[in-house]
This record gives sequence, structure tokens and C-alpha cells, in this order.
Amino acid sequence: MADDENKIYEIIETARATGKIKRGVNEATKCVEKGTAKLVVVASDVSPKEVIMHISPLAKEKGIVYAEVSSKEELGAAAGLTVPTAAIAVIKEGDAAAAIKSLTKTEKE
Repeated sequence: MADDENKIYEIIETARATGKIKRGVNEATKCVEKGTAKLVVVASDVSPKEVIMHISPLAKEKGIVYAEVSSKEELGAAAGLTVPTAAIAVIKEGDAAAAIKSLTKTEKE
């Protein structure tokens, strides 16, 4: 699992540097609802869980890749923030496009 998580953080960092990401639950939710997100990542250590529990079914419904990581601190750091974040959405993949595609393959297997 740790390898998968590191891969997700790398994808976020790459997308942030070469593409475009949105940070925070509200922004990520909007991107998923509009269908503009290519990947949505949430932190599983968010409390209360109600804050993020709507994102997974919404992403599934829209056909958007969904991933979960264990730490909101690390998610925030990967997104270039100095504070933790509960969710991020990748809007433009940039150089992370191939890595996101490989995530979809491993999810479906």
C-alpha cells in the first residue's frame, strides 16, 4: 500500500508542477461534479468522515479516478500547501497523464 500511496503523491506533485490541481474538499467536489477532474484524491484521516464521504460515489458515478491516501498532512504537502488538506483534484494531468492511466489499470484489476 505504501508504494501505491507514494505513487499517488508523486502524481500530485507532477500534476501540480506541469498541469493544474485544485485543493480542498469544496474545490475537488466542484471539479468532480463538473466532470473536469481527471483524478480525485482524499485523505482517510479526515474527521469527521462526513466531510469527504460524498466524493467516492460521486467520482464513481462520473467515471473519475478516485484514490485515497492515509495522511492529510502529506496530501497537503504534495499539493504544495503548508497546511493539511482533505482532498485534491487533478484538472490537467501535465506530465502525470501516463501515471494516472496506470492507476486506472491497477484499480480495475
